[in-house]
Amino acid sequence: MSTPPILYTFRRCPYAIRARMALKHAGIEYEHREVVLRDRPPQMMEISPKGTVPILALADGEVLEESMDIMLWCSPPEWLVGDWQALVEVNDGRFKENLDRYKYPNRFEEEVNPEAYRDEVLKILRQYERRLGESRYFCGPELSIADVALAPFVRQFANTDRAWFDGQELPNVQKWLGGMLASELFTESMEKFEQWRES
Repeated sequence: MSTPPILYTFRRCPYAIRARMALKHAGIEYEHREVVLRDRPPQMMEISPKGTVPILALADGEVLEESMDIMLWCSPPEWLVGDWQALVEVNDGRFKENLDRYKYPNRFEEEVNPEAYRDEVLKILRQYERRLGESRYFCGPELSIADVALAPFVRQFANTDRAWFDGQELPNVQKWLGGMLASELFTESMEKFEQWRES
C-alpha cells in the first residue's frame, strides 16, 4: 500500500480550499494536517521555510508549495480547458490584490479606501457576469479548473459584506457561486479538523 501524500492546510485559506477541492475531485487520499498559522509546525517549516499553505508533500519526497501546482498535479486533462490560465492570472493578481485591500485595509501601510478597492473587484465580477451568461461554468458546460481556482476568492469577497454583494446586479455570478458553495465538492472540502500536532 502506497504512502498517501501529506497536505498542510488551513481551513479558511482560499488557496488551501482550492487545493483541497482539486484533490477531492481527483479522488486522491491524503493525510490532512490542519495548521494554525501563528503556530506553524516545525515539520512544515522544515520542508517549506516560506511557511504558507497549502503544501503537499509527496511520498517520493517532492514538495508542492503552491496551490496551482497542487491543482495541476491532480487535475484530469478534461479540466484544463479554455482560457483557464488567463482567468487564474487575473484572479491571483488584480482580483486578490484589490480584495485584500478591501477586506483587510488595516494591513497596509498606505492609506486605503476599502470601497475603491471593492469597486475594482466589482469591475472584474461584471466581466465574469457576462461570461457566465453564456455558459454554466467559466469554460463551458462542465466544471473545470477555472471554477475551482476562482470560487474560494469570489466567496471571500462576497462574505466581506454579504448584504452588499447580494444587492448587486450579478445574477449569473451569484447563481454560479451559490452552486459552487452548495456542491459536495466544496462542503466536503470544508470539513473541520483540530490543529495537527505530531503525537
